[in-house]
Amino acid sequence: MKKSIYGLTRDQLIEWLLENGQKKFRAEQVWDWLYIKRVQSFSDMKNVSKDCIQLLEDNFVIQTLKESVKQESEDGTIKFLFEMEDGNLIETVLMRFKYGLSVCVTTQVGCNIGCSFCASGLLKKNRDLDAGEIVGQIMKVQEHLDNMQKDERVSHIVVMGIGEPFDNYKNLMNFLRVVNDQKGLAIGARHITVSTSGLAKKIVDFANENIQVNLAVSLHAPNDELRTKIMVINKAFPIEKVMEAIDYYLETTNRRITFEYILLKDVNDHVEEAQQLARLLENKRHLSYVNLIPYNPVDEHSQYQRSSQESIDAFFQALKKKGINCGVRLEQGTDIDAACGQLRSKQIKKEKVSK
Repeated sequence: MKKSIYGLTRDQLIEWLLENGQKKFRAEQVWDWLYIKRVQSFSDMKNVSKDCIQLLEDNFVIQTLKESVKQESEDGTIKFLFEMEDGNLIETVLMRFKYGLSVCVTTQVGCNIGCSFCASGLLKKNRDLDAGEIVGQIMKVQEHLDNMQKDERVSHIVVMGIGEPFDNYKNLMNFLRVVNDQKGLAIGARHITVSTSGLAKKIVDFANENIQVNLAVSLHAPNDELRTKIMVINKAFPIEKVMEAIDYYLETTNRRITFEYILLKDVNDHVEEAQQLARLLENKRHLSYVNLIPYNPVDEHSQYQRSSQESIDAFFQALKKKGINCGVRLEQGTDIDAACGQLRSKQIKKEKVSK
């Protein structure tokens, strides 16, 4: 199967066209048609020579995703289920905020991290997405916005969909460079956040990229015993190793880091855990923010329930009392399978039943 041309950064596109006998300015033209005019066919690139168009058609396609299901929430959140050329399904979510339109993208088909509370990991990893398939999610959402004729654009990106982004590092970085390119989509690096479950070595690599993209770490517990119970990845990268990598990241970038913390009733939501978390982050307070996330129950993980509002408030206040910057995540799309991976999982089950 031909790969999507969206997978090439502008520099890679220039290099590829030069290697194939084209002039550098052709790459600039093609890039403009892809990301500013947003055409769906190479033949629509009116000022590009016929031989260049033929070359592109022989080697690439533009879009490799097909919309399979679209669910719209009462709050304006839209969840897309996209089918890829090999038949695999992925989820992408468009969220509306006061500051702009944010898209949550997927980086893998399934997930092997094994968080015991997560719907995304219900189906094991099948494969990585290539960079073109990740960029393609943004382009499909932007196509939806263009068709609505409201002159809206994707302004923010969170890489928090299905899969572990740092387990697909090379394709992730190409994706970031494509969407951040100032001659294309021009989505600011500070408007992009990548979330990891704590792959310590990749956190160090990311610190060395010299890119101002935000980093979020899914922590969810303040000690190894508890974190290992709910996140198997902690066996490979215990909290001490993760914190060493984070210290390096903070020293290298001097950029604030977000710690994601899902509150599970009677599991990790006690004031005691809040105090442990505060001690863990004590020397990082000036560059740390804790994002407290009310849990969205998943049928397959019935052992977990949402913390009470009283427990959420007490946890929040315990952190604030210790000087930790924190907040409770605003919930969106709760009426359309809000948990990451739910829509995909239900669709696959439906297909199996129909067969």
